[in-house]
Amino acid sequence: MSLRERLAAVEEEAPPAGLHGLVATAYQDLKKSMHQMILERIDLERLKRLTPEQFKHELALLIQRIIEDERIVLNQSERHQLVLDIQHEMLGFGPLEPLLADPGVSDILVNTHTQVYVERNGRLELTGVTFHDNAHLMKIIEKIVSRVGRRVDESSPMVDARLPDGSRVNAIIPPLAVDGPILSVRRFATQPLTVERLLEFKSLTPPMLEVLRALGQARLNILISGGTGSGKTTLLNVLSGFIPASERIVTIEDAAELQLRQPHVVRLETRPPNIEGKGEVTQRALVRNALRMRPDRIILGEVRGAEAIDMLQAMNTGHEGSFATIHANSPRDALSRLENMVGMAGANLGARAARQQIVAAITVVMQLSRLADGTRKLVSVQEITGMEGETAAMHEIFHFDQTGVDGNGGVLGQFYATGVRPRFAERLRMFGVPVPDSVFDSGRVFE
Repeated sequence: MSLRERLAAVEEEAPPAGLHGLVATAYQDLKKSMHQMILERIDLERLKRLTPEQFKHELALLIQRIIEDERIVLNQSERHQLVLDIQHEMLGFGPLEPLLADPGVSDILVNTHTQVYVERNGRLELTGVTFHDNAHLMKIIEKIVSRVGRRVDESSPMVDARLPDGSRVNAIIPPLAVDGPILSVRRFATQPLTVERLLEFKSLTPPMLEVLRALGQARLNILISGGTGSGKTTLLNVLSGFIPASERIVTIEDAAELQLRQPHVVRLETRPPNIEGKGEVTQRALVRNALRMRPDRIILGEVRGAEAIDMLQAMNTGHEGSFATIHANSPRDALSRLENMVGMAGANLGARAARQQIVAAITVVMQLSRLADGTRKLVSVQEITGMEGETAAMHEIFHFDQTGVDGNGGVLGQFYATGVRPRFAERLRMFGVPVPDSVFDSGRVFE
């Protein structure tokens, strides 16, 4: 049966609706059949020698020729869309390409081949994007993970990867995903958020930013805490931007996504085990190796396991000015989680000794939160001041207080300083980046 006959058969079975005047099912069938026919006709070896632009031009000509040969009735708009979609299939990530090109999309959530949600402005919404079937979705997942040397199959049904632009990708497939493959993409802007944009979004205040800038330059160890999607990596990028260009920075991540702009940056990434269960390289191994690379700063994308003890020891033995993120609901919870992770390392440290290591290593804990309206704010900045008996002592420097919700569901609240002058203020002065005492004045309130 020709393409035209198959298309007509599908259209007879379904009511007239769908993309560009075609029934959605018919369009998917047409696109799949066209793709298969192109693969049969093209010379792959010849195409490898073409530039992407030349390949797109040759592909467009071939599609037009097939449409004419098969006498498929399409208007100009439909032909253009078909060419674009097949180019996306062959050169990109298929139906995901338009979403990846949309700067307003921050998350893409694919729930099997039938359902794709996106997050815009902190709110989830269902899109009209679909895949032909779960096998089609699996091909896209395999294309994504293979580009960064990862694999996903029944023996290894979960995978973390990244897109060329640094966006974070997670995929989980059957048998763990009951209904079909699940794909989650955490988008990263091609241009990282600037401090000006953070101020514009009211994620923090000018006095808080002044303190953050000084902390980055004065080589204080900082832990950034928050839940999923609260903006930890964004703040880590901003803080890293305050590091002088003369310093050597080593970053360690599960999936490389930090976007540092300094000239002297070394990026390290973990490696999962191969199909035989060998060859795994953990964050802990990378932290140990980083210590032999003469770093001025070590930035750990996320501390989540036994590498916590090596990170603390590095911070306590001359590698000042190191940053890390951690999943936690509050600064106090962040320290408790860090203490538990030290225990995971198998070190023979008692609870008090582990706490003393943490208190000696980390100076500031910053808590980020994603509020009910989707906005992300730096809700607390706390200084660790030492031990009081068996407990780590902390003083809050800045705080965000939610006061209510407006008629549109937007969160109302205000930032304020607690009035506590931090002990690190003297260190800021010693490093030549003093902060005026007025910054910590409790009388200053920002909406």
